[in-house]
Amino acid sequence: MSAATPAASTPDGVSPSATNAASAEPHKDVTTNAEQLILEYLRARGHTTAEKAFLEEIERNASSADKGKQPETAPSPTITQEELVKQLAIFAQAPADPNQNALKDGANVLQELSSTGAPQNIQNLVSSIGPVGVEEIVTLDPTDKHEGFRELEAWVDGSLDMYRPEFRPILFPIFSHFYLDLVHQGFRAAAQDFYSSFSSSLSGIHHSTLNHLSTITLPYHVQTDEVAQRFRTEKYTVRMSRSGFGLLVGWLTEGVGGEPTGSGEGFAGEKGRRGRAAVMRVVNNHLRFEVTSAPTTSISARAWEESTGFLSAVVPQTNGSNADASSYNTSKGELKLGPAPMQEDLRAETERTLQEQALVDHDPGARYDLHYARQAPPTGLVSPTLAELPPHPPMFKTIDVKREVEKVRDTRKRIRLDPSVLNGANTNTAQGATARARALPSICAYTFHDVGEGIPCCEFSPDTSLLAAGFSESYVRIWSLKGEKLKGYRSDFQSSSVRDPSSLNKIREKGGSTTRKLIGHSGPVYSVAFDPIGGSASPPRYLLSASADATTRLWSLDTMTNVVAYRGHQNPVWDVKWSPMGIYFATASRDRTARLWSTDRTSALRIYAGHLSDVNAVGFHPNSLYLGTASSDGTARLWDVQRGSCVRVFYRHDDIVSTLSFSPDGRYLATAGEDMAIRLWDLGSGKCVKKMTGHTASIYSLAFSAESSLLVSGGADWTVRCWDVKSSGGPRTKARENGTLTNGATDDHPPEKEEVESNETYVLVD
Repeated sequence: MSAATPAASTPDGVSPSATNAASAEPHKDVTTNAEQLILEYLRARGHTTAEKAFLEEIERNASSADKGKQPETAPSPTITQEELVKQLAIFAQAPADPNQNALKDGANVLQELSSTGAPQNIQNLVSSIGPVGVEEIVTLDPTDKHEGFRELEAWVDGSLDMYRPEFRPILFPIFSHFYLDLVHQGFRAAAQDFYSSFSSSLSGIHHSTLNHLSTITLPYHVQTDEVAQRFRTEKYTVRMSRSGFGLLVGWLTEGVGGEPTGSGEGFAGEKGRRGRAAVMRVVNNHLRFEVTSAPTTSISARAWEESTGFLSAVVPQTNGSNADASSYNTSKGELKLGPAPMQEDLRAETERTLQEQALVDHDPGARYDLHYARQAPPTGLVSPTLAELPPHPPMFKTIDVKREVEKVRDTRKRIRLDPSVLNGANTNTAQGATARARALPSICAYTFHDVGEGIPCCEFSPDTSLLAAGFSESYVRIWSLKGEKLKGYRSDFQSSSVRDPSSLNKIREKGGSTTRKLIGHSGPVYSVAFDPIGGSASPPRYLLSASADATTRLWSLDTMTNVVAYRGHQNPVWDVKWSPMGIYFATASRDRTARLWSTDRTSALRIYAGHLSDVNAVGFHPNSLYLGTASSDGTARLWDVQRGSCVRVFYRHDDIVSTLSFSPDGRYLATAGEDMAIRLWDLGSGKCVKKMTGHTASIYSLAFSAESSLLVSGGADWTVRCWDVKSSGGPRTKARENGTLTNGATDDHPPEKEEVESNETYVLVD
């Protein structure tokens, strides 16, 4: 009581000397009118300890004034009527509900004060102010939250092993609300003490959010900070079993052993009861519980934590109501994940060209090219029709035929990477070493020297003839990996002088070097991408680059100049990717949107909005029908490219999602980021089928092998890791319908059971 009581004030017209003279008898003369009212109230309620502490405080203040610690001209602090009532407010259990305060308004306060024989002047003061609610009064005591969270954490840690993983997720939202409430009410020191006391037990999973909360130290921060406002305005979803939820309710309402509230051994007196009431307020006002009928032991310990969060915000609304991600993904129906169809005339021309080359080449395997060109689509996947794909030119070009022919030849010659052959093999033997060489990729490492501010991105062309890198110094540099000189066209040539391909060589620059610098951006370059039109058959003709200057630029590799600057994003553009068919490309930006562009237009064709934070990465599905996005809000999404609608939500990452990659067979999406874990998602169902851990720092890049059996990741821990996608614990080899795992999941057997954690990896260190 004394800690929350204002300092004693000096009544008007009373000199400091008079006050000092009365210090010998504080019961009679030292107290002011306000102090006397408080003493009378404490005496009437029987709070002798608080009364004694309050008198000691008055004496200390009087002694300080007597010694001249405060100048006579210092203004005397006063106490308002509202502050006085807050100090006098009391808590009384309601007969109907022990957790409700009976003193919800001034009338009940007056009745309670009258029954205890409180002086009439106190009753008149309360009556003149009006309603006094317990919600406002209790939150003004910072010790309640400290005590309440301490008891909650002790109860969670002392619960049975089978329930502890289920109860742990509730600690984080309650911790966050308590901390933000303390800061918002001006108890900065109490908030910092609360943070230092309890944050360490939560930092393992929520370290990023906790670090952000620690920067919120003023009431103004709470009112303007985005994370703080999400906690204060949105419901935090917590998943629990039916039995676990019953135990939590029992602890909040009945005490430890089922006895009446406040009489159990778990309560630390009046303060413990009020602390538990503070926990109850957060539970009632800011949490939303999803109670599952699945047994507690049927759900993995990690799955309880990962199914919590602001799911109502990250999952779009369906028919005006919020739903969880599983329900939302199911409501969007099946996806067409099969390969994109090829035009019949293009297919016929490709096969004719393959037959002609088989007759000319002396390659004995050329006769099998037609077999690879007519491969059956994957079982269980539905392919889109030509009409469903984004519009493209009705007539094919020579470059299209060359691309498809080379694609078939590459498929036949490609080394099959299949890490599953290493299962049970002894790599120390000659046979094991041979199997390892066939199953795992080799590494070709390039090192950039003398880089002043860093290289945020780099990209190889599809035919591996060029390497492009974006620099923090706002330019792009290109290298020829074949040692050929990169020559652009002269700027002084006449278009009339170009009559045939041979005349083009005459207007090229003289000399040249194996590297070129492309200048045009006014900010760091964060992403570059070569056009895929030529595939592995010919060098690319265009390059895209995304920059912090909020633009995306298209560069001609024939003229080595900037052709178009695409403007529309309001913030830095983090990523840019070409569509597999060319023509279209997508960008990801800090303005929380991804956008679809066409090379022949300067404005965006589609805007994909819905993420709650930066969109860090984009990627096209192999059939160009869908677009994937990764965001700092901890989610990834799948969008219908043409309709612009979200068709899948993936939300179980613990931190920022910084990269993604689609498997070439179109079944899976891999995502990774700041939580140092890679998640493999089944696109048909939207469920996480595998979690791969092993990196010790953030993961910034992912890539699948052509067979979709191997996933390669690069992280800030200076390692490149190869993951066996189809190993034990990976995607299940059961019957599939359009890419969806049909394993009979029901409400009693939730989707978390399909996820298996794996840390089997092959590490490649430079």
